[in-house]
Amino acid sequence: MSEAHAIHIAVIGTGGAAMAAALKAAERGARVTVIERATLGGTCVNTGCVPSKILIRAAQIAHLRRNSPFDDGLGAGAPLVDRARLLEQQQGLVEALREAKYARILRDNPAITLIQGTAQFVAANALAVTTPEGEVRRIEFDRAFIGVGARPAIPPIPGLADTPYLTSTSALSLPVIPKHLLVIGGSAVALELAQAFARLGSEVTILVRSRLLSRDDPAVGDAIRKAFEREGIRVLLRTQTSRVDYSDGEFILDTNAGELRAEQLLIATGRTPNTEQLNLEQIGVKTVRGAIQVDERMQTNVPDIYAAGDCTGQPQFVYVAAAGGSRAGVNMTGGEAMLDLGAMPAVIFTDPQVATVGLTEERATTQGLRVDTRVLRLDSVPRALVNFDTAGFIKMVAERDSGRLLGVQAVAAEAGELIQTAVMAMRANMTVQELAEELFPYLTMVEGLKLCAQTFTKDVTQLSCCAG
Repeated sequence: MSEAHAIHIAVIGTGGAAMAAALKAAERGARVTVIERATLGGTCVNTGCVPSKILIRAAQIAHLRRNSPFDDGLGAGAPLVDRARLLEQQQGLVEALREAKYARILRDNPAITLIQGTAQFVAANALAVTTPEGEVRRIEFDRAFIGVGARPAIPPIPGLADTPYLTSTSALSLPVIPKHLLVIGGSAVALELAQAFARLGSEVTILVRSRLLSRDDPAVGDAIRKAFEREGIRVLLRTQTSRVDYSDGEFILDTNAGELRAEQLLIATGRTPNTEQLNLEQIGVKTVRGAIQVDERMQTNVPDIYAAGDCTGQPQFVYVAAAGGSRAGVNMTGGEAMLDLGAMPAVIFTDPQVATVGLTEERATTQGLRVDTRVLRLDSVPRALVNFDTAGFIKMVAERDSGRLLGVQAVAAEAGELIQTAVMAMRANMTVQELAEELFPYLTMVEGLKLCAQTFTKDVTQLSCCAG
């Protein structure tokens, strides 16, 4: 820590990774200069996690008022959707969190100086920062951290660039709910927003090149597709768009499934790192398709340059970004901290939710592991039964000889809440037999993990309700 007192660290960005790096470095005695070219807070609080989950929750409430498993005994009716008021509520919380968790924290930390401007490397130990007024300031540093995040990637579809298409950013601030919405993309962002807009009143069609959630176990995408189709969302698999036009307030798509028309078009086909303006090639920082390459210490191939978050090749989750930034803050100030992603939870906030950790059956087999798997349907989970909501499953992947838990995939109403228990079990190198013997509270969704673990040795349909 004593080394840190002489260190000046430049941090580019103010998102999850950058804030964590800046705060950890300052905590360890460094002098920190933070450079932000746009709005404080990065993607998560402004245009990602926070506003999207507000929209999704509002849509879920609207859906339950219109349609629930208890409609025989509870009156239901179509809600009146006031988009302007919902948007006002959403942005109010976004602004409050940005002030409390970013602006105020930076303002109150005497070791951190915030500069508004666009940073560019001019040497291995210096940045040129262009302020909004056009002034160029030279910032010299001992070490630098890059946490500039990413933005929506736009596919090179002929005609698309000449149309007013939506991205996840603009969709979240859309002032009205469109009557018809086309969504190109089959991963988390596409599916979360597609379902939310459908539940708020849009007629939604999703176009995907292969299948939904193509990086996950095929059963996961199939379950979500069936859930969407039950809600009236049209899903077109193996569908490619050859051209996009816009005329008289309408998008026209030429696809191998025929011509499609809609009031709005959402492009949600991944994200691309915000690194092209940093001049990384001048100082020799290695990138792959714009993503900065880092090791387990968050260090680039240039010793005094560190990075984390969505601008790197790491999984694009804010908690991964923050963990990487925090470890970089330790390492830039003379410490030694590694980021282990061996048991990383991932959650998709559709309904039902998707939550995963560790290896799928396919990936485990590809790695040469001999595995056993079990799939537990939710009609074997008491919590799901009393909710009258049994669509989904829990799947476990275990090493055949040892029984060690290797991975879990869950599609369930509260999958995001149960997955962390699986994470902790994997961190502890637990076997499915040990998990099956643990105490789980009755009538919780997480009890499904115990029941799934029991299926490796028992027929759980022959157990009494809370048999241990």
